[in-house]
Amino acid sequence: MTEKALKLFGMDAEKGRWILVATGLLINVCLGSIYAFSIFRKPLESLWGITSSQSGYPFMVFLTVFALTMPIAGNLMAKWGPRQTAVLGGLLVGGGWMAASLSANITTLTLLYGVIGGAGAGIVYGCPIAVVAKWFPQKSGLPIGLTVMGFGVSALAVAPLLKAMIDNPGIGILHTFLYSGMVFLALITLLAQFLSFPPANWQPAGTNTEMVAVIATPASSLSRQEMLKTRHFYALWTTYTIGCLAGLMAIGIASPVGTEVAKLDADMATLAVSLFAIFNGLGRPLFGAITDKLGPRHTAMTSFAMILSVSLLVSLFGQGNAVLYFFTFCVLWMCLGGWLAIAPTSTGIFFGKKHYAQNYGLIFTAYGAGAILGTLISGNIKDITGSYLDVFPIVSVLAMIGMIVAAIGLKPGKTVKTG
Repeated sequence: MTEKALKLFGMDAEKGRWILVATGLLINVCLGSIYAFSIFRKPLESLWGITSSQSGYPFMVFLTVFALTMPIAGNLMAKWGPRQTAVLGGLLVGGGWMAASLSANITTLTLLYGVIGGAGAGIVYGCPIAVVAKWFPQKSGLPIGLTVMGFGVSALAVAPLLKAMIDNPGIGILHTFLYSGMVFLALITLLAQFLSFPPANWQPAGTNTEMVAVIATPASSLSRQEMLKTRHFYALWTTYTIGCLAGLMAIGIASPVGTEVAKLDADMATLAVSLFAIFNGLGRPLFGAITDKLGPRHTAMTSFAMILSVSLLVSLFGQGNAVLYFFTFCVLWMCLGGWLAIAPTSTGIFFGKKHYAQNYGLIFTAYGAGAILGTLISGNIKDITGSYLDVFPIVSVLAMIGMIVAAIGLKPGKTVKTG
C-alpha cells in the first residue's frame, strides 16, 4: 500500500486523522474533571472540618502525580503503543475516583484520588497528544490544541453535574466520586481503542520533501538525553512551570474567590467555573495556532504579558468587584489552556517528533511543579493573610520572570528547523 492510499477510519488518512483529534478531545473531557475540583473544596471543609490549604491537597497531589507519571507513560507508549497504555491509564483513573468514595478523611482522599487517579491521568494524557503530533508532522499546534481542548472545557459540563450530585441528599459528596469514576473508566477504555500511531516516516500527501528532509535531521530528532543538553529544554520547562503555576492557582481557587472576594453566591460561583472552562478550552487551539504562526518565543511572551496585566488588575481592584473577577479569571484560565498547547507544540518544534512521547513526558513535569507551587502559595497565603488577593502580586512578579526567560531562552536555534 502506498502512502497516498493509506486509510484511517475508512477514509484518506489526511481526513481520518481528524477523528483522532476528536477522540483525544473526548478522552480529555474525562481527564479534565480535575479542573472542577474547586467544587469539592467547601463541602470537604465542612464535612471534615479542615482548612483551605488542606482541602487543596487532593488537587495538588493529583496534578503532581499526573505530571510525574507522564515520563513513564512516554516509555510505556514506546513499548506498548498508545492503545494499551491508555487502557491502563483509564483503569487507574476510574479506580482512583471510585476508591476515593471510601475515604474517611482528607489524607485518605488525597492518597486514593490524588495518587491513583493522578497516575492514571498522567498515563492517559500523553497518548492522544503523541498520536496527534505524529499524524500531523507539520503545523501541529492547532490539532494538538483541539485535542487538549477537551481537558479545558471539561469543567463546563462536569462542574454543574458534580455540584448537582454533591447537593443531592441521595448521593452526597463521597458517592459523587464513585459514580464519576464508573463513567470515566468506561469512556476512557472505550475511546482508547481508536488510538494508533501512523506508519514510520508517514507524511501527508503533498508534503514538501525538502521540509521533510530538514525534519529528519538529527538536530531536530533529539532523544530525551540529547534534549537535556539543550538550553531550549530548560527555558521551556521554566516558562511552562510559571504559566501553569498562575493558571492552576486560578483554577484551584476559582470557586472560593468568587464567593469570598467577588461576593458571588455559591450557584453563581459554580456558573463562573463553567464559564472559565470555556476560555480554558478555547485558549488551547488559539495559542496552538499562534505558536504555529509566531513560534514559541513570542507566543510565550504574549501569554506572560496577559498574565501580568490581569494579576495586577485583580490585586489592585479585585475586592468586591464581580466584573473584574470574571474578566481576570477568564484570561488566567485561557492562558493556562494556552500553555497546554504551547508546550507540546514547542516540544515538537525544538526536539522533533521521533521521540516525542518520551520528550514531552519529561517536559510535562513542569505542570506538576506549577501545581505544587500554585496550590501551596494560594492556600498558605489565604490562611496567613485571610485573603486570596495577596496571591496575585506574586504571580505578577513570576510573569515578569517568565517573559525574561522566554525572551532569552526560547530564541530559535539549530533545533528549531522544523519548517
